[in-house]
Amino acid sequence: MHTPCVVNVTVPTGLPLSVGISGANLHDSQALEPLVRGLPPIRSRRGRRRRRPGKLHADKAYDYAHLRRWLRERGIRHRIARRGVESSQRLGRHRWTVERTMAWLSGCRRLHRRYERKAEHFLAFASIACTLICYRRLTK
Repeated sequence: MHTPCVVNVTVPTGLPLSVGISGANLHDSQALEPLVRGLPPIRSRRGRRRRRPGKLHADKAYDYAHLRRWLRERGIRHRIARRGVESSQRLGRHRWTVERTMAWLSGCRRLHRRYERKAEHFLAFASIACTLICYRRLTK
């Protein structure tokens, strides 16, 4: 079974910009690098397009030294909750955009139950769903 993984950009509207799927038995932290690499250039209000996000918020599942180092090497500021030290409640005001997007995706009937046998087909439908979410948000 494959589950969708989504990277949201939280400025200013929190739209899904990168989507991927992974096996249900794969840890969330292993999906971070491919999703961040898959982000398209982001248009900023002034100047050139940005090739990377300015800041990344994540929960305790991503609290690994190699991920922090990888983000630091790319110049991405991060706010990752530390296991055993911080409560997940403090990230709630930023993490809700990801949870909201996952709720929007679960509203898509085709993604609610896995009908496709091939992972490529499931990824295509997840991408279409994210495109529709972006279109609906931007036309409001």
